[in-house]
Amino acid sequence: MKRLLPMPWHSVMLIAVWLLLNGFSYGQLLLAVILALLIPIITYPYVRGHAPVKKPLAMMTYSLRLLYDIVVANLDVARRVVLPNRYLKPGWLAYPLSMTEPFPVTVLASSVSLTPGTVSVEFSEDRTCLYIHVLHLEDEKELQAFIFRRYEQPLKEIFGC
Repeated sequence: MKRLLPMPWHSVMLIAVWLLLNGFSYGQLLLAVILALLIPIITYPYVRGHAPVKKPLAMMTYSLRLLYDIVVANLDVARRVVLPNRYLKPGWLAYPLSMTEPFPVTVLASSVSLTPGTVSVEFSEDRTCLYIHVLHLEDEKELQAFIFRRYEQPLKEIFGC
């Protein structure tokens, strides 16, 4: 059964998201089920062995927080784009990582990149630092504290690292 359905929750989520995005019809349901069976089988070898989610409820809370931050950041970036360029202070942030597990660190980098106005660029060679480009950087320490409080600390709790 594990071979046919290696990630059952992923399959359920794929079906739900597919139907939410494409509307419900029997054809869409059939396509969603086919994709929900095939995608996990194809991708399972690449995700096997990553840090498991230890607190699913905290992951849901994290996802909602991230969605909220994305909306707020979109509004902030839109406001900054409309204002004259002299009000922008682009900059680079070397964010020190306190996590070492590859998957949670990847989720952190993705979360930063999903939030408009910030882009994760690369990791340092020793993987202790994440380099981030920021559209408007006023206080480096404040942004580091924000990223730690809003993203890294909850991810450490979610993945138990």
